[in-house]
Amino acid sequence: MTDYPLPYNSSDLTGRVALVTGASSGLGARFARVLAAAGAKVVLTARRIDRLEALAAEIEAAGGEALAVRMDATDAASLIAAVAAGEARFGTIDILINNAGMPDAQRAHKMSTELIDQVLGVNLRGPWILACEVARRLIAAKLPGRIVNISSVAHFRYDGGGAALYAVTKTAIARMTEALSVEWAAYGINVNAIAPGMFVSEMTDGMFERMGGNPAPHVARQRIPVPEQMDSTLLYLVAPASECVTGAVIRIDDGQSSTVRLRP
Repeated sequence: MTDYPLPYNSSDLTGRVALVTGASSGLGARFARVLAAAGAKVVLTARRIDRLEALAAEIEAAGGEALAVRMDATDAASLIAAVAAGEARFGTIDILINNAGMPDAQRAHKMSTELIDQVLGVNLRGPWILACEVARRLIAAKLPGRIVNISSVAHFRYDGGGAALYAVTKTAIARMTEALSVEWAAYGINVNAIAPGMFVSEMTDGMFERMGGNPAPHVARQRIPVPEQMDSTLLYLVAPASECVTGAVIRIDDGQSSTVRLRP
C-alpha cells in the first residue's frame, strides 16, 4: 500500500505541463501565474498575443517557464495547433484549464445568429475540442492528466436578467465535465470543474459599469471576491492530493447564491 505523508496535501507541480485558455487577462492570467509558481511549465493561449507575451515574460522573470500561443477558441485547427505547439516546446500537456469564455448580455430572443454561434463556439465547442485533443495525446502516451473546466454559478441559478445562453453553455460545461470524467476514468485522466460566482475581473468591470457601480451591497457578504481566493481550489484539482476526485463541479461564489444579506 502507498505510504502517504501526513497531511497528503502537496501542490508541487514540478515536471507538469499546463495549458491555460483565456490567459491574456482576468481569471486565466491568474490561473497561469499560480500554476507557474507551483512549478508547472505553462502554455498561455488567447487571441491577444501581446498580452500573452507580456505574461510569459513576467513568469520567466520570476523563474518559471511559459510559452505564448495565439489561439482562436472558435477555430478547431487553431485549438489543435495550440496543443501541438505546447507539446513541441515542453512535452505532453497533462494539465488543461478550459477557462476561455464569453458572456452574452442580451435576452435570448434578441440575439443574432452570429452571436449565438460565437457564444456556443467559445464556451462549449472550443472546450470540448481541447479536452478531447489533450486526452487523446495523454492516452496515446499512457500518461495520467487533469482537466479543469470553468463553469459558472449560472449553471445553478439564472434570474432572467439576460445571458440565458451563457447559463446554458455553463450547464453544458458542468455536464461535459461529468460525462468525460466517466469516459476517461480508466486512463487516469481526472476531469473536474470550478463554478465561480462573480469575481473581480476585466469582464465584471464592464458589468459593474453598466450597473452603475460595484454591486457588493446587494450580495450576502457585501463584497466581490478576487481571483486570488480561487487559487487553493485550482491547485487542489491539479495536484496529486486530488487523485481520487473526478467528475466534481465545485461552486465558489462567496455566498452570492444566498438571499440573506448582512444586517447593518
